[in-house]
Amino acid sequence: QVQLVESGGGLVQPGGSLRLSCAASGSIFSIDAIGWYRQAPGKQRELVAQISSGGNTIYAGSVKGRFTISRDNAKNTVYLQMNSLKPEDTAVYYCNANGYRSVYRAFSDWGQGTQVTVSS
Repeated sequence: QVQLVESGGGLVQPGGSLRLSCAASGSIFSIDAIGWYRQAPGKQRELVAQISSGGNTIYAGSVKGRFTISRDNAKNTVYLQMNSLKPEDTAVYYCNANGYRSVYRAFSDWGQGTQVTVSS
């Protein structure tokens, strides 16, 4: 199994910034798409941002222009820089990685989640 460890969540005031990190470890042959989802209380989990192995990115419309996703392939780590945070960004943020443990063994794993709270 691939382990995903998230960090960087916390409490921030509206308009503030946070940077989330997610480090993947374990039996990894390659990581294709890796990204962030979030789930607010009473709502479904939704895609926030995703980045491919080639650097192509996808963002939810609600975070475009405020959030930036990046990855360090040498460290198997993905980052989410979140600026101009709003109370509606409050949620548990989950890292998701998709790739291969070996040439023929695909994986799709989740981190444990990190809480982001935007409040004054």
